[in-house]
Amino acid sequence: MASDRSVISDSIGVGVATGAYGISFGAIAVASGLSIPQACALSLLVFTGASQFAFIGVIGAGGAPLAGALTAVLLGSRNMFYGLSLAPHLEVRGVAKAAAAHVVIDESIAMAVTRDSSHQARLGFYWTGWSIFVLWNLMTLVGAIAGEAMGDPRAYGLDAAVGAAFLGLLWPRLDTWIARLVASAAAAAAMGLIPFTAAGVPIILGGTIAVVFGMALHRGAR
Repeated sequence: MASDRSVISDSIGVGVATGAYGISFGAIAVASGLSIPQACALSLLVFTGASQFAFIGVIGAGGAPLAGALTAVLLGSRNMFYGLSLAPHLEVRGVAKAAAAHVVIDESIAMAVTRDSSHQARLGFYWTGWSIFVLWNLMTLVGAIAGEAMGDPRAYGLDAAVGAAFLGLLWPRLDTWIARLVASAAAAAAMGLIPFTAAGVPIILGGTIAVVFGMALHRGAR
């Protein structure tokens, strides 16, 4: 069984590596048309990388803010299931529960669910979640300031960076044949809808297809 110190050390390491990536979000957010305060507010209040990149991807492509918000909510809904699985270990209520829910993300869950005890699950969850939160928000501010100073995003290729950043977040999650099949089906549906729908709609519909298809496959696998 790992010591508490090693759990904390590993959690901070993950926090630093992941939180530093917030600089790219800040730069790309400003390049997509958001102001520095808007970019920082997204990281502070939304705080889930895939949803944030999806939102600015829709906005940057000329889509309506509502379409971007729906896409972000759809992608972030997975965190609800993460929270349900971890709740028995955290044993929090009231305001503490709301605070804990804010740092329910892929990394904090991954560092918690593999632990041998509820105590170490809490250590992994909180140290990972809050270290990422602090650094992600600081790096968002740095990236947003740098992005505004750069000017035209097309001169640096930042107009194509949203898709690359989103793929970078998604790729490590495609570790099973079900995940790869669902992702392929959703991507094919979204790409097929691009010529016929407004910006943001293909992502929403593709994500909906992914949820329905993924649930059907998981039921079948059981």
